[in-house]
Amino acid sequence: MAGKGTPATALLSRRKVPHEIHTYPHGEGRGPGSGYGAEAAEAMGQDPRRVFKTLIALVDGVMTVGIVPVSTQLDLKALAAAAGGKKAVLAVVADAERTTGYVAGGISPLGQRTRLPTVLDASAREHPTVFCSGGRRGLEIELAPADLVTLTGAVVAPIARPESPG
Repeated sequence: MAGKGTPATALLSRRKVPHEIHTYPHGEGRGPGSGYGAEAAEAMGQDPRRVFKTLIALVDGVMTVGIVPVSTQLDLKALAAAAGGKKAVLAVVADAERTTGYVAGGISPLGQRTRLPTVLDASAREHPTVFCSGGRRGLEIELAPADLVTLTGAVVAPIARPESPG
């Protein structure tokens, strides 16, 4: 891998987890919430159902990670239920960045500054490998869903809903 590694790639190397690193040119002029995941899937020529985005939410006030395909939206009610809570709201971007140690559009579920409760959408099990952020924009990690679950301590549950038209 060219350039500096990230806490996510260091974790994978340290734990000797089979994975592949994929890089792509990250577009300019995008802001938080403007489709980093869709950009990654398109730039890598991958099925958006295999490329997962990492979203940070507050479930009953506790920072929680939701990992869903970029072709979907995070179902906050389903996330709350899967995490054993009652209510979930998306975290403020600055709080998510400060807690994870990553910037928006590059938040990885792996190697976060603080290990957070994590829920992975059940659709991940439909694929031999999935992609998730490697810890910076333009860097994706491909790994087996079971390894992602093991490394994050994730609960696997249906937490994605179709993207709203629009």
